[in-house]
Amino acid sequence: MSDFSTSSGPIEGRGDVSWEGLHSAHLIAVAGVGMTALAGLLAARGLAVRGSDEQIYPPMSDVLANMGIAVAIGHRAENLVPRPDLVIVGNKVSRGNPEAEALLASDIPFLSMPAALGRLFLSDKRSLVVAGTHGKSTSTAMLANVLRCAGRDPSMMVGGHALDFGGNFAAGSGEHFVIEGDEYDSAFFDKRPKFIHYRPDGAILTAVEFDHADIYRDLDAVKSAFRDFVALLPSGAPLVVNTIFPHALEVVRTAAHCRVETFGLDGARWSYDQLRDDGERTRFRVRCDGAAVGEVALRAPGSINVWNAMGVYVLARLEGLSHDEVAAGLESFHGVARRQEFVGDLNGVTLIDDFAHHPTAVRGVLSALRERYPKRRMWALFEPRSNTSRRAVFQDDYATALATADEIVLAQVFRKNTDLVAAEHELSTDKLVADLRAQGRGARVVADSAAIADLIDAEARPGDVVVMMSNGAFGGLRRLLVERLTTA
Repeated sequence: MSDFSTSSGPIEGRGDVSWEGLHSAHLIAVAGVGMTALAGLLAARGLAVRGSDEQIYPPMSDVLANMGIAVAIGHRAENLVPRPDLVIVGNKVSRGNPEAEALLASDIPFLSMPAALGRLFLSDKRSLVVAGTHGKSTSTAMLANVLRCAGRDPSMMVGGHALDFGGNFAAGSGEHFVIEGDEYDSAFFDKRPKFIHYRPDGAILTAVEFDHADIYRDLDAVKSAFRDFVALLPSGAPLVVNTIFPHALEVVRTAAHCRVETFGLDGARWSYDQLRDDGERTRFRVRCDGAAVGEVALRAPGSINVWNAMGVYVLARLEGLSHDEVAAGLESFHGVARRQEFVGDLNGVTLIDDFAHHPTAVRGVLSALRERYPKRRMWALFEPRSNTSRRAVFQDDYATALATADEIVLAQVFRKNTDLVAAEHELSTDKLVADLRAQGRGARVVADSAAIADLIDAEARPGDVVVMMSNGAFGGLRRLLVERLTTA
């Protein structure tokens, strides 16, 4: 099989895959967040599950070991022996991978991760999909927690560690499956977005902005992908959209077949007011058609989390939950690891770890923490690591977003052999520093994570708030900061 297209478009994989006769599965690139969750869901159904990856480290190595899933290190043809009933191919795998090539030369059935989820887990559930450029992981875990607190026992899969579930998936007995709808591609043989496979019965569209510059050529291409997603919803299905993002509203104009419900501020059907932060909770009042509905409190700070909560609130109400049920589930929500995660107060310095990498998310996170800690000096430690942030496409936007902090420390632009960026298209950290200094902010580029940790250890003082922002490991900076800041 050398051609991965047909007259009707991309293919999902090979074979008529169903639960009947399915006893074993092998996952290539098993250590990815989504693949690990799928491995757990398959194991929970009683399958013999194994996998392979180039390398594997904690926490995923511990997660897989605790589930009893053996992992072969390195991609080799021998990993397909003994023959599994199904192979699932992660989207980090490309042509030329020896294990993938051996799979293609065989007749073993295979699917992409999202196609396997769609066929095996979503076909008999009420699929609630959270899609959008920002807030997907938090909103997905939040919605699942609301349903669980209301006694609905949902299944769930999210692209992060949901603290209330102790992991990134749950195999519930209820009718709902809450899933994060990622717009990234499915596999090397299927370049459609993952969410195309998720059979939505209801959806939240949190935001639409340009992102994933390595696979989308421009904003119009991003909007086209989201239009394809909303077209999948059945007639009359609930589609909840954030009016604060105009491109999201533009996308849903093609969704006349859906029950579109808007949330946001003035002009939205569902709105909020009386927003305030008391130092421990973010509190606000929900309104519908202008009439007050009730109060809601969140542990997480800022408007960015109110937006997440409002989308969840509306969809949960449309799924039949009462205001009190939704409010209780929202207030009990503890969040997702690395989403404004409070690491600790370390000798008087508050350390926060966040996944933010898009400028809108960076600004939203820093603004939220400003609301929680209004009188404290804030450090923003930012690693340009994502395939969008490494490019100059948001050069000026980062200067605006990061200026919300008092002191900004930039890591070197992360370079990837799998996504080389020409020098003229790369984010200029020197220009970013100059632009931030022109706004009266302290800004500098620091060579590596160890040097950043040394800098914070030397210059941070009690009362400061230090916010790490990266969509990757940031060179182990979190561990280094904890070690430095807890040393007397």
